[in-house]
Amino acid sequence: MRKGFVFGKFMPFHKGHEAMIRFALSHCDTVSVLVCCSNLETLPAEVRQLWVEATFRDEPRVKVILYQYDERSLPNTSETSASVSAVWAAQFKLLFPDHNIVVTSEPYGELVADYMGITHIPFDMQKSQYPVSATKIRANLPATWTYLPERVKASLITKVVLLGTESTGKTTLTGRLAAHFNCGAVMEAGRDIVEDSNNFGIHDLYLIAKEHARRIDQQSIGDSPLLIIDTDIYITLSYGEYAFGAVLDIAPSILQSNKADLYLYLNNDAPYVQDGTRLEKEERDLLDLSHRRILEKYGISYEEIKGDWDERFEQAVTLIEQLMQRRMENWLSFAGRLQQV
Repeated sequence: MRKGFVFGKFMPFHKGHEAMIRFALSHCDTVSVLVCCSNLETLPAEVRQLWVEATFRDEPRVKVILYQYDERSLPNTSETSASVSAVWAAQFKLLFPDHNIVVTSEPYGELVADYMGITHIPFDMQKSQYPVSATKIRANLPATWTYLPERVKASLITKVVLLGTESTGKTTLTGRLAAHFNCGAVMEAGRDIVEDSNNFGIHDLYLIAKEHARRIDQQSIGDSPLLIIDTDIYITLSYGEYAFGAVLDIAPSILQSNKADLYLYLNNDAPYVQDGTRLEKEERDLLDLSHRRILEKYGISYEEIKGDWDERFEQAVTLIEQLMQRRMENWLSFAGRLQQV
């Protein structure tokens, strides 16, 4: 039986890694994927393991194994070195005593195989199929976003939600921001399910919650690391309490899909426009108070957006740019603490 293994840090797991594992499957009956995580790394080991498991959830021949080690005992480097390869080969021999194949895309793969007395099958050593590495991704996430599998994208996507009562410009601003940042957008599901804010039932709110979460999940694995979302589950919860005095029973998965990195709340100081399907202005303003109470109830912090349409756009752009800058600095700071993998 041909039992192979693949090993790596997967920080993050990318399509080159995925292709290598699929290549290994084409040469082996079973493939063990060893996720190597040192005691000094800050990217959670369980997250990396989940990325691989989720990508191969339909492949029973793949077994993902988490291996956590201390850098005082095992070297943390990707350099091709006979001494380093010997140390790791000894550890691999303990972990995989019955495996007879190792698949890598690095020169040290041959050394590891020799020390273990097994076969090395190289994969895309020149990185011509997928010209990417975890190091390049950490250095420039937006430019390498397309090289990430869906599950990894869903973990790393930055979500910005626009909140507010009716007729505060959420939908228009969502589209304008998506065009400005050349990113994905999720439009409000409620407007497609309920035609008139004066005529809906509690069942409609559950439909809205489910559909809106589906749209977010779908767009979270798109072509951009930034996603602008028009309204979210907390507004749906607010409608439930405001209109029916009911606390909706929302599935945890829906709440997780709606979880965002930045909440922008549009003040109701904008000109009110009644299109025939909206609440009257006085009731609209009462709904605004309900929304704010719900956000406070669930501990959701937000930045308030005021002024005319252009002022709202400018404020939102500034806040999103600041958010993206912070996230990039944090990502680069994290990357800077890592050795190349």
